[in-house]
Amino acid sequence: MKTKVIRMAKQGAPDVMSVESVELNEPGAGEILIRQTAMGLNFMDVYHRGGQYSLPLPSGLGVEAAGVVEKVGAGVKDLKAGDRIGYAGGGPGAYADYRIMPADRMLKLPDGISEEQAVACMMKGMTTEYLLNRCVPVQKDQFVLFMAAAGGVGLVAGQWGKALGAKMIGVAGGADKCKLALANGYAHVIDRKSEDIAARVKEITGGAGVSVVYDSVGKDTFEASLNSLAPRGYFVSFGATTGSPPPVEAGMLVKRGSLYFTRPTLVTYTAKREDLLASAKAVFDMVLKGAVKIHIGQRYKLADVVKAHTDLEAGRTQGSSVLTP
Repeated sequence: MKTKVIRMAKQGAPDVMSVESVELNEPGAGEILIRQTAMGLNFMDVYHRGGQYSLPLPSGLGVEAAGVVEKVGAGVKDLKAGDRIGYAGGGPGAYADYRIMPADRMLKLPDGISEEQAVACMMKGMTTEYLLNRCVPVQKDQFVLFMAAAGGVGLVAGQWGKALGAKMIGVAGGADKCKLALANGYAHVIDRKSEDIAARVKEITGGAGVSVVYDSVGKDTFEASLNSLAPRGYFVSFGATTGSPPPVEAGMLVKRGSLYFTRPTLVTYTAKREDLLASAKAVFDMVLKGAVKIHIGQRYKLADVVKAHTDLEAGRTQGSSVLTP
C-alpha cells in the first residue's frame, strides 16, 4: 500500500520538507501497521530538520503520533486491529498517513483520551513527568522556575507542579503568553520581554533564589537561569530552542554556590518499557482526573507542515500543536 509522508533530502529551513508518496510493506515480526489520525509537533522535529541533530538522509520527520492499529505482525500479542494507540519517541518518520512501528513502543490509549489529546500530551506530558517526578523531584511548597511557561511542555508543567504543591514561577514572552501561563498553574509569571528574570525571581523568593530551574530555551536564558538559582540549586537544561547554551565549567558551578547541572532526555528516562508505560500512565491519569488540562493552540494539515514549523520556530504558537492527515 502507498502512504503520504513528509520527507527531506537535506537539513535546513522549513522548506526542505515536502510531501511524498511511498510504498509500505506488510508489518514484520513484532511490528504493527498504524493508520495515523493525529501527529504531534515538537521542537525535537525542528532540531532534526534544522540540523542540530544529525540524521541519515533522506529522512522522514516527526516522533509522535496516534491512530488505530490496521494490522499486526507475527508475535504481537497485546495489540490487535482496531486498537487505539499512540507513541512518542523513536526514529523520525511520524509525519505520515500510515506507518509501521515496533509494537513494544506503543501505548494503548485509555477511554477518555482522544487521539488529538494523546499527541498533544504524550511527549510533552512524559517530559514533564520525568523532569518533575524523577530528574529533580519537586516538593510541596518548593519554589520552581520554569522557562517557556506558555509552551507545550510549560503549560503541562505549570499544572503538574501546582498539583504537587510547588510554587511555580514561569517565564514567558509577552502579555498574552504570561496570561496563558497564569491560567495553567503558575503562581507567578515573569515577562522576559520587559522584566529582569533573575531580579524578579529574587524578589518573589525573598532574595533566596529557586532550588531548581528547568530550562528548554538554551542560549538566551542561560545566564538568567544561573543567576536565579539558590546555593546547591539544580540547573536542568532539557532543550535549546534559541541555540545551545555555553559550555558549563566546573569552577563556575563552585563559584555560584555548589550548583548542579544536568542535561537529561526523555529517551533515557523511557528507554525501558516499564518506565515508558509508567510515565505514560502517570500522564494519562493526570489528564483523566483533570489535574492537567491539555491546551491545543493550533491545528495544521500535514500538507501545511512548512507553515507549522515556521510558526513554531517564530514563537507564534501557544500550547501544543497538532498535525492531521
